Amino acid sequence: MTAIMYGAPLSLYSGKARSYLDWKGVDYKEVLATPDIHQSEIIPAIGRPVIPVVKLSDGTILQDTTVIIDHFEAETPTPSAYPSTPRQHLASLLLETFGDEWLVIPAMHYRWNYNEEWVYGEFGKVALPNGTETEQYEAGRKRGSGFKGLVPVLGINPITIPAVETSYEALLADLNAHFAEHPFLFGSRPSVGDYGLIGPLYAHNYRDPASGEIMRRIAPRVAEWVERMIAPEPLSGEFLDGDTVPDTLTPVLARMMSEHMPYLAKVASMLGEWAPMNKGAELPRALGMAPFEIEGVGGERLAFPFSLWMLQRSLDYIVTLGGSDRAACEDLLRECGGEAFLELKLPVRLAFENHKLRVEKA
Repeated sequence: MTAIMYGAPLSLYSGKARSYLDWKGVDYKEVLATPDIHQSEIIPAIGRPVIPVVKLSDGTILQDTTVIIDHFEAETPTPSAYPSTPRQHLASLLLETFGDEWLVIPAMHYRWNYNEEWVYGEFGKVALPNGTETEQYEAGRKRGSGFKGLVPVLGINPITIPAVETSYEALLADLNAHFAEHPFLFGSRPSVGDYGLIGPLYAHNYRDPASGEIMRRIAPRVAEWVERMIAPEPLSGEFLDGDTVPDTLTPVLARMMSEHMPYLAKVASMLGEWAPMNKGAELPRALGMAPFEIEGVGGERLAFPFSLWMLQRSLDYIVTLGGSDRAACEDLLRECGGEAFLELKLPVRLAFENHKLRVEKA
């Protein structure tokens, strides 16, 4: 029996999972996550409405794109989306976190401040696949309003928007220069770093019409990379020899270290305050509001502990390294201003099990 992915074309994380499953050559079919599917399949299995969700042939449910990828990586280890060499492996983990957890900011900004009327129709196509255009639009407004309501608490407001756009356009320029030389981040094979970036850069910033026009105009090589990612040659490509992390990725990693890492460090500090006072309690989706800064402009956004679980994967990996491998990764981090990553210690360990994030018992 074929696996099923419950997802939607406009969904950021569905785009990430779909791109990986297509490259990995997984036998699956995608089922549109309509309200009926949420009620009959997703909520009973997960406990909340979320996509993508993969249902395996034996009935096993996988939720979260990283869990989905890791399942199929274990099932078919080669070729792998995880580089086997230390610098490339660490960089790919970091860029997956950056894409999944930070590029949500420009993704949500451009969707709701450039494409709002169009995206209501897209929500409506999911809510009422057989409805008229007018019916879909009205249903989409109701369904999409909750997502639009997240924009301010993600740190997107009139004060921060100019900085968000400056940062995003600079990121596009850096990636455009990189993809002029390499098909993917680390060679001719997509990595988990590519999959982290593809979610926001495809499902929102390429697919939504107004932001798609911006990408194609100022970063055509990025648009071409998106097109390679969403229509991949299955099980193809190689990573660069010699554990090479191209110099063209240094500014991309540096942007993560200057923008994302200080926010992650603050969320870690907030988790360190929350955990001892809430032993045994269910970890909330957000721990409050945390400060952040983009292009010298400060703001506040929700403090998501899930971002720390993603970062924990990179922290766990570098701990396994010793000798020349550790030194090579430390050099890479210093080249991109990543000393704070080397110094960061999470106050507790996090686990994602049974579709929930929790604090591991000491």
